[in-house]
Amino acid sequence: MSDHQLPGKINLREKLALIDKLWTPKIVGELNGQHLKLAKVKGEFSWHQHDNADELFLVIRGRLTIELRDSNVELSEGEIFVVPRGVEHRPVADQEAHILLFEPKGTLNTGDVNNELTAPADDWI
Repeated sequence: MSDHQLPGKINLREKLALIDKLWTPKIVGELNGQHLKLAKVKGEFSWHQHDNADELFLVIRGRLTIELRDSNVELSEGEIFVVPRGVEHRPVADQEAHILLFEPKGTLNTGDVNNELTAPADDWI
């Protein structure tokens, strides 16, 4: 048996209860150089892109629209969409939605844009 200890399970409801600010992803786990981030979102985010990273969105609660320059992707609870690296996008939620993001460690939520919505890339809960 190895000395490596298995991490404990992650309760998404408990972790989401710790988030009190919209559009501020919090890291809940790590997998093969990827961070698993939870966020509560409502309204419109800023247009941005991630030049060197794909970004996976999983809707846990509510609905989320991923606006692309030439189309929109509507996501309901339990649905996933991967935004390919370099594709400009803007997440939008008419009502509060809860999402799980998978993206490489160190990825800023606003990608190539730095503004009032930019959150720390290393904030764990």
